Amino acid sequence: MPTATSTDVQELQPRVAVLPVGSFEQHGKYLPLITDTAIACVIAQEIADAYPVHLLPPITVSCSHEHAAFPGTVSISARTLYAVIDDIRASLARSGIHKLVIVNGHGGNYVLSNVVQEANVDGPAVSLFPLGSDWDRAREYGGLESDRHADMHAGEIETSILLHAAPELIREGYDEADHDSSQRPFLLVQGMAAYTDSGVIGFPSLATAEKGKAILESLRSSFSAHFEVLCRLS
Repeated sequence: MPTATSTDVQELQPRVAVLPVGSFEQHGKYLPLITDTAIACVIAQEIADAYPVHLLPPITVSCSHEHAAFPGTVSISARTLYAVIDDIRASLARSGIHKLVIVNGHGGNYVLSNVVQEANVDGPAVSLFPLGSDWDRAREYGGLESDRHADMHAGEIETSILLHAAPELIREGYDEADHDSSQRPFLLVQGMAAYTDSGVIGFPSLATAEKGKAILESLRSSFSAHFEVLCRLS
């Protein structure tokens, strides 16, 4: 959670706000329901430590409907998530901040792409981070063995980030939880339960804290392009 005071923000006079968006959904037996929120917050903090941005607290529940068969998962509708972000943007604008970066920690938040698409009709105003290319670069830089498609949920990349940034959140068993389900053509129709009994699709046994550190370093560097595009004409 951000700890800045109102005076801190007044002195910084940021032009860009950063909003982490996570989820509250199952991540197998060894990662918590807050995994996506924790990761979004870790990435957002990396950004705030390196760039002059206004760091916001996270949205902690989002669109996790594909995980509904697993206990503990909670979702809101895509229209609600859209409306919340729209309200946040309006509030920021009233305080003089007209640029927003959405740091998305959950791949199922498809509506965020539409939020960004519509917001930028009249010029750069909102960026979604990380993009697929940012994740791919981070995987390569971190030396990950799995790819983004096969390692989709509770796998090598998520476990690595938390091993580095918040190891206290991880329980035992990730080193024996690999599950390969690379073919999942009807995921949005049938949900995760059709492709995994454990809730895992990926290779957490490959995770290390060193990989997690490198992933975050790469993402911090990749963010510079997003920041430049948003601020170039403002």
